[in-house]
Amino acid sequence: MATLVFRSGRLAEKLALKNAYKVLSVCNNTLLPNVGGCQVQQKRNLSIHEHMSMELLRDAGIAVPRFHVAKSADEVYANAKELAKLTGIPDVVIKAQVLAGGRGKGTWNSGLKGGVKLVYSNENSFKLWGHHNMRNCIKGEGRICQKVMVVERLYIRREFYFAITLERSFGGPVLVGSSQGGVNIEEVAAENPSAIIKEPIDIEVGISKAQALFVAQQMGFSKNALDKASDYIMKMYTDIFLKYDASMLEINPMVEDNSGIVYCMDAKINFDDNAAYRQKKIFALRDWSQEDERDYRASKADLNYIALDGSIGCLVNGAGLAMATMDIIKLHGGTPANFLDVGGGATAQQVTEAFKLITSDTRVNAILVNIFGGIMRCDVIAQGIVAAAEQLSMKVPIVVRLQGTRVDDAKAIIAHSGMKIIACDNLDEAAKMVVKLSNIVTLAREASVDVKFELPLSS
Repeated sequence: MATLVFRSGRLAEKLALKNAYKVLSVCNNTLLPNVGGCQVQQKRNLSIHEHMSMELLRDAGIAVPRFHVAKSADEVYANAKELAKLTGIPDVVIKAQVLAGGRGKGTWNSGLKGGVKLVYSNENSFKLWGHHNMRNCIKGEGRICQKVMVVERLYIRREFYFAITLERSFGGPVLVGSSQGGVNIEEVAAENPSAIIKEPIDIEVGISKAQALFVAQQMGFSKNALDKASDYIMKMYTDIFLKYDASMLEINPMVEDNSGIVYCMDAKINFDDNAAYRQKKIFALRDWSQEDERDYRASKADLNYIALDGSIGCLVNGAGLAMATMDIIKLHGGTPANFLDVGGGATAQQVTEAFKLITSDTRVNAILVNIFGGIMRCDVIAQGIVAAAEQLSMKVPIVVRLQGTRVDDAKAIIAHSGMKIIACDNLDEAAKMVVKLSNIVTLAREASVDVKFELPLSS
């Protein structure tokens, strides 16, 4: 399902997650509009499967097609027969349940194209489709498909796009609509911006019937369907977006059928991870098999981790310091391999787990540890670094810059460890050093040469 990327916090979030070091480039004039200077912060949003989102819509009193969830080809066929009895229509739509964009254009390892298929009433067709797809994954993002939705076929008269998201320029939630639904909405926004309707909501006042009606009218619903469409818009805002602390709700398409009945045919909902403590039922729906294993490990260890594409691992306390560390690595010609913030109360065990996460990336050629000890004690970090170096028998060089609480104790721990750890007092020198070491390891690996670092370095 297409996801609308407009000039908003959604764009900032997407870039910060995937290419943080590009967004955070030294507060210069290359910053994106509406990102807000250097104040972009790392954040995650829970994504749940489409069938789970559709269940939330249904529970809120919003019309969705009838559907079942199947985990085998036989279940697909049985569910399709059941729907045929209920609807009198033998055809069904089968939709792969993967947390990946562009599902409809995806390609399976078997060669079959498309994660959304209209399947006709033939037993062999159902079984063949299930057999080819249940065992494979969509290329590109490589997500494993473990289940599919079997959905009743509806005859659609009009298709629309609808979303609720948080937009920085409005300082809160905004309703987004378009008469051009069921297509790649990013292309619509790029080619015909006037086709996108935006209606900001006052977070304190809430949504009004007039606002919902205005959006439904601008989207193009017929006169007979306006009341129901506006009612659904209000329910999506109050009973889902607000109730469950969603950061984005997207329906593509929201439709009107031949009888004038309004349905939400597809749904994608993201939830703010900061609300996990009060949305336990929602966050229990998280499917870790659809996410990077390192994200799961980071979550369990209570670490803020985002994998990037570089070769220099970073371990830092504090999001701001982590951003500055990535910037200075880029300034000296290196590329960060990750964003990793251990926070202000990390234990030695968390630091060890952080090193395991960093070194699980085979592209990492060197590691920079940058700690400013305020609440976080430098000696605790040092203990974790030494423990990790011993447990993991790390071959990549580690450059450590520590300042703050108990820094002298930390330096003593590192000095007496006998580990291949290079200590620097100055961040600029530490960044230059780690970039040089990373380049050395990179060249050695390209030449299939093993490099060993021995400390202390002889003068």
